[in-house]
Formats: sequence, C-alpha cells, structure tokens
Amino acid sequence: MSNNIQLYKGDIPENLQLSNILAIDCEFMGLNVRRDPLCLIQISTGNSNAHLVQFDRNNYNAPNLIKILNNENIKKIFHYARSDLAHIKYYLKTDVNNIECTKIQSKLARTFSDNHSLKTLIKEFANVDISKQFQTSDFGGELSSGQLKYAANDVIYLHKIHEELNIILERENRVKLYKDCLKFLKTRIELDLAEFKDDIWSH
Repeated sequence: MSNNIQLYKGDIPENLQLSNILAIDCEFMGLNVRRDPLCLIQISTGNSNAHLVQFDRNNYNAPNLIKILNNENIKKIFHYARSDLAHIKYYLKTDVNNIECTKIQSKLARTFSDNHSLKTLIKEFANVDISKQFQTSDFGGELSSGQLKYAANDVIYLHKIHEELNIILERENRVKLYKDCLKFLKTRIELDLAEFKDDIWSH
C-alpha cells in the first residue's frame, strides 16, 4: 500500500479537507499520562493517507485539531482508545466525541483469540504484516522516516478493521454490548486520570 504522509508542526492547517470518518492514533513518551507527554497525533481518512501532527509541547495550542476532535458529526476510530483519549484529555484539555475502538470491538467479536494487538488485526483483515520496530522509539524529537511510516501504519488500516469487526459483532448479536462499553469509556478515562487503575468492579 502506497502511503501519503504529511507532517505538520503544532496543528493541522485550518483549511485541511478531511472526511467524516477518521482513524486516529497517538504517540507518547510512555504510558504514564502525567509523566509521559503526548508527542504526536496521526489521522487518516482511510484512503492510504496519514496526517501527522507533532505538538509544541510548551503549549499544546492546536485549535484546528481540537475542533475536529470535539465534532460530534465526525466519527473517530481508535485502537485502544482508553490510552489515547486519556493523553488527549490531559494535554489538549478536551474530550473526543463520537468514538469507536477496534480493541474493544476485537475483544467482543474475536473471542476465539486472546491476541487483540493492532499488528494482529492488520494481518488478519488487511493481510499486511507491519513492522513494530519503532513502537518503543523516542517520538519526542526529530522523527525519522521509519517512525513516520510506523505512525502512519497505525491509522491507515483502522477503517477496514473497524468495518470487518462490526460485521462479526452484528452476526453474533453483540453490537449493543459494544455500544454500551463505549458509553462507559469516558468514565473509565476519568478513573484513569484520577489514578484508579484497578477494576472497580472486582471484589
């Protein structure tokens, strides 16, 4: 698949034309929200393209991007939205509306497997074996061509994965259960930011 990758500094252009269904992913310095800054957001319209925003970490001033994240008429597909949305809320000071999450979809649809990684889903539904070489690399400085390609791969297949998983959910009558999980997602993020990491439903 030939990828068209665009890198922007600080924010997306005000006049950037995107679709009403976007795949979105984030890169950060680590998994501790308060310690490890949000470095990059990737966006794809599903047409083998990726728009990457590398933030000014002194102010995180990105009004054009935030407008899209807020827009309830634009669907945003994430993989493991819980982690991405926590970083977005903490650093961009905004909620993301109209969310889909392919990891939640996969866990409800693919009960025949205990592997719900993005790499596995891309291989299963797009028949592409992507490299995860740069998954644990430093996204806080200047980005290499390998890092840019890695970041793009994290979003350009999400539309296809979302559609295929939704077919399974519909077939197995689990769409309502999935939608109910999404309703709880923002609360789960608030619990994460309040540092309630354990399952509050456990004994």
